[in-house]
Amino acid sequence: QVQLVESGGGLVQAGGSLRLSCAASGRILRINTMGWLRQAPGKQRELVAAVASWGTMDYADSVKGRFTISRDNAKDTVYLQMSSLKPKDTAVYYCHAQIFDGLETDHYWGQGTQVTVSS
Repeated sequence: QVQLVESGGGLVQAGGSLRLSCAASGRILRINTMGWLRQAPGKQRELVAAVASWGTMDYADSVKGRFTISRDNAKDTVYLQMSSLKPKDTAVYYCHAQIFDGLETDHYWGQGTQVTVSS
């Protein structure tokens, strides 16, 4: 059983910063891509940032230059450093990972963490 546990969400004023963390645990042989998606009320879930196991990173245009994704392979953990936050960044942020458990590769999701940016 694989689990993704997120932490670091909260309430922050516009212009502030937050750091999200997501740790994977369980039967893990290899983690391919890890990333963050978000879903605002009434909107579809959208990709925020992702990082492949070999280091390639991808960002949504709306967060480029403000958010930084990183991962610690030794800890099976991915981070999202968010700076210059805007009210439109308010959403539930979900961690995602593609994990190979020795038999198959599957997609896993965290429980979601709320990020609220006040104006």
